[in-house]
Amino acid sequence: MIKLGRPLILASGSPRRKEILDTMGLLYTVDVSDADESFSSDPENMVLELSRRKAKAVSVKHANALILAADTLVFGKEVLGKPNDCEHAKRMLRELSDAWHSVYTGVTLIDTHTGRILSQADMTRVHFTHLSDEEIEAYVASGEPLDKAGAYGIQGMGGMFVDRIEGSYSNVVGLPMALVRNMLLELGTE
Repeated sequence: MIKLGRPLILASGSPRRKEILDTMGLLYTVDVSDADESFSSDPENMVLELSRRKAKAVSVKHANALILAADTLVFGKEVLGKPNDCEHAKRMLRELSDAWHSVYTGVTLIDTHTGRILSQADMTRVHFTHLSDEEIEAYVASGEPLDKAGAYGIQGMGGMFVDRIEGSYSNVVGLPMALVRNMLLELGTE
């Protein structure tokens, strides 16, 4: 169990990130960032920059706290964000079918007392089995893909399409547990 020397603030409203912190046994409060998320670069730099922006936007509101922010994206032939609609989700799933893709998460931790900032990225490779048009139609009809980067949730029904993974499972969910642990141990323990 990690003992933090000050309050931990999660700069995200993601239910999946909250579940991961709960699983880690961490006490925290949520303060959702309103940072500008318009930024384009290679996937690793994108998630690092966006996690920094989120953490910095929340850090100005909290003295003597640890601010934790993250940003996750799916990268196939291009960046696959959240689908705009059902047809967009179907196109994404067809692209992922029977192929490898990468999931990147940038994590930033700011100690507002010292001003110290840690920012690191994790990458996991994920392989989808072949998806039939009927499976894609049924999955999209379930509604699950519509609010997920890459149009799937590995922790939900979308997990049945994943036949191989190289790297951190929790990274694909949205917050790499081992990376967060190591960052907290470096910056936030008593």
